[in-house]
Amino acid sequence: MSAPTPLLDFFKRGEVARDVRLQAAQATLAPRAHEQIAILVLLLDDPDTEIRQAADATLNRIPVQGLRAFLARPDVPIAIREFFAGRGVVPAEIPAADTDDPLIDTSEAIVAEDEDPAMLPEGADRESVTQLLAKMSFPDRLKAALKGTREMRAILVRDPNKMIAGAVLSSPKLTEAEVEGIAKMASVAEEVLRTIGSNRAWMKSYKIVLGLTKNPKTPVAMSMNLMSRLQERDIAKLAVDRNIPEPLRVAARKKMAAATSRQ
Repeated sequence: MSAPTPLLDFFKRGEVARDVRLQAAQATLAPRAHEQIAILVLLLDDPDTEIRQAADATLNRIPVQGLRAFLARPDVPIAIREFFAGRGVVPAEIPAADTDDPLIDTSEAIVAEDEDPAMLPEGADRESVTQLLAKMSFPDRLKAALKGTREMRAILVRDPNKMIAGAVLSSPKLTEAEVEGIAKMASVAEEVLRTIGSNRAWMKSYKIVLGLTKNPKTPVAMSMNLMSRLQERDIAKLAVDRNIPEPLRVAARKKMAAATSRQ
C-alpha cells in the first residue's frame, strides 16, 4: 500500500535533530516500510559520521530475503531498487505481502530494558495517558507516535509539533478506522488532513473522503474536489451544514439544484 511520507519530508528538509536522526539510523525509530527504507538511504549522506555509519550498518542488517521480497513489490520506487541493486540485492520473484511493517525494528530490545512508556496497554485511561505523554521527552513522544497505543495516537495526532503529529500518520500500527476518525477531527493541523488526502489507499475509503469533506479544517479547494465523489444524500446534508465553509455549502446547494432540474 502506498503510504504518506510525513516523517521523510522532515528528514529531507533537514529539520530533524541529531538524536532523532540517530534513532532512525539505528532503527529504534521505525516507521512504515517505505518510509523507513527511504530515510535510511537518505541518512547515508548525513553530515554526521556516526549517523552515516549507523544507517549503513542497519541497512546491512535487514534480512536479505525480506528485503528482496519488499523490493519486488510494485509500489517500490525504481530509485530504491537501483540503490539496492548497486549493493548486490535484487528483487525476488515473489513480492512481499502488502504490509506497512518496518523491515527492521531494533526498538523491542530497548523497550524490554527501559520499559518504554510507549508500550502502555491499550485502553488505558485517557487522562493518565495524557499525563504520561506530557512528561515525555521529544524523542519519546515521537516513538510513542509510531509505536504507542491507539489512545496515544489519538492525542499525539493533535500535537502542536508538526513532526509528532506527522509521525502518527507514519505509524505501522495506524488503522484505517483511526484514519477515518482523524479525518473528522477539526482539532488537527491542516497539514495532517492534507497528508491523509494525498494518500491514495486511504482515499479509497468513502468514509474517509466524507470525513475530510465535512471537516471545516480541510482546505476548501480539497473539500470542493472531494465533494464530487460524494453520494447525493451526503451532498444534500452539506448544503445545510452550518459548520462547513460557506463556499462549500453554496457549491453543495448548486449541485443539488442541478440534480433537481435534471429530474
